[in-house]
Parts: sequence; structure tokens; C-alpha cells
Amino acid sequence: MVRIGTSDLDIFPLSLGGNVFGWTADQQTSFDILDAFVDGGGNFVDTADVYSAWIPGNSGGESETIIGNWIAARGNRDKVIVATKVASHAEAPGTSRASVLKGADDSLRRLQTDYIDLYYIHRDHPETPLEETIGALDELVKAGKVRAIAASNFTADRLAEALAVSDQLGAAKFVALQPHYNLVHRDEFEGALQTVVAENGLSTIPYYSLASGFLTGKYRDDNADSDGSPRAGGARQYLNERGRAVLAALDEISAAHGASVTSTALAWLRQQPTVVAPIASASKVSQVADLLASATLTLTDDEIAALNAASAS
Repeated sequence: MVRIGTSDLDIFPLSLGGNVFGWTADQQTSFDILDAFVDGGGNFVDTADVYSAWIPGNSGGESETIIGNWIAARGNRDKVIVATKVASHAEAPGTSRASVLKGADDSLRRLQTDYIDLYYIHRDHPETPLEETIGALDELVKAGKVRAIAASNFTADRLAEALAVSDQLGAAKFVALQPHYNLVHRDEFEGALQTVVAENGLSTIPYYSLASGFLTGKYRDDNADSDGSPRAGGARQYLNERGRAVLAALDEISAAHGASVTSTALAWLRQQPTVVAPIASASKVSQVADLLASATLTLTDDEIAALNAASAS
């Protein structure tokens, strides 16, 4: 287990992404995936109030509802660390005090719990003063509805400003950042943003850890469109010279460890500075084993250097 920032949240070093629940995984399949994850030692589940509003007929909250139903059915709330997000749902948009407080209550109802372990601002909304947003989050922490707070999709400047506002107000402070970060998408996080995270003792919990499935090795030149997956389009964008070099390096290193490409890509990410738990989802139970295996796969310095070189090409 690892600790998230300065919080008291101890987590398995891989977070199960709940974005597919209610999308590519129905409730029964989602239950089976969650069971397999917990049975394998996992305890950290990531979702958001807006998942999966992009599906016709959905309005958002479907993922939280499924997770809440699973927790209720299993009676295991005290054994699971649940992270969710606010700011993107149509009924609680943005980061105003009203939206943050309503969003939290709506998420608590769907999750069938009285507390959220880690509560993210899903996206920064500069039109709302950070003092108002941080103040609302602090209210939730003091009320016992939220254990710790975090940010997602913040720039370095805005993250630093938010942390300073917390200090000025004597309010709850972000303990983690959830950025878009993986082997083929590095520049957005590495640099100024990573520096702010490191200097302030935050943890990094990256999303799109497998680049929409590209870093599973599933999408290659001969089968980029073969499975009809709704995520295939996102994966295909990486099928270029750099992406092919990354897959070649992953193939070699995976073979040396007797591991999957998926596990190796996630292990590289987990071993990056400030990263404590990459987020990765599974739409089939059979995919969970590779996610779990990544948490105990340790790459050598030379292997990390080889992947760094390939991803920089």
C-alpha cells in the first residue's frame, strides 16, 4: 500500500477506473470486475459524477450508481477507497459553492455512502474564484462528507494558486493531482506541473494511463480497427513512428519479465516521480489480472531509460 500525499488514505498502487461502468460494462460485468480487483488486493476505485453521460439515454452518475450498488451488495465500504469528481455534471456544473455542495450530496446518494474518500475538482473553472471553491471543499471536509480533496486537469499556475489559497484560508488543501499522463503523452505533465506537485508534497494519480488502450499493445498496424471497440479511434492516434517505437520497447521489456505489455506500461508510469497509482479500467474480467500485476512489476533503471528514449523519439 502507498499513501496519497499528506492524507491518511492508504491505497493499492493501481486505481481501477470506473469510467467504463454503465458504458462498455453493464452492471453485472462491472460487479464482476470490481470483485476481481478487490479479490486480487485492489482497494482504490476512481469515478466521476459525469460518467457516463456521453451514452444516449444516460444523464451522468451511472458509474457512481453501479459502484454504490456494488458496495451495498458486498457490504465492504470500509475496505474500499472511493474517488469521485465534481464540476462536469449538468446538474452540478462548474466549481461554485452551490455546485460543489450539491455535487457532493448527489454523489453520496448515488454511491450509497456518507463519505467520499477523495474528492476531485474535475476541471478548473477560472470564472469562479478559487477562494469560493476551496471554501466549499473545506466545508465538505469539516462536515465529514469528504476525507481529502484533489485536483484534476489543472495547469501548474492554477494548481499553485489553489494551494496558496488553501494556506491563506487555513482550509483543506489538495493532496493529489489527476493529470493526463502516460508513455505517449508526457509533455503536458512533465515539467512545470510535475514540479508544483513535487514541491508541495502532492501525489500524482494519472488518467488515460494506457492511452485509450494503445499501450495494451492491442492496436497495431495490422489490426488497428479489428475489434470495433469504441476506444479504438483514440488509440489509433498514437500509431505513428513514436508509438511504434514505444510498442517495440514494451514488447522487449515485457518478454524479459514474462509480463504483458499492459502491465509493463503501467509499471513504467507507477515508477515515475510523484506517481502513486495509475488509473486503468477494464471492460472484461479477464483484463483485471494485468492491471493488478502492474502494481508489483518493477522495471530496472535501464528498462525505464529505454522506454523514456523510445517515447521521446
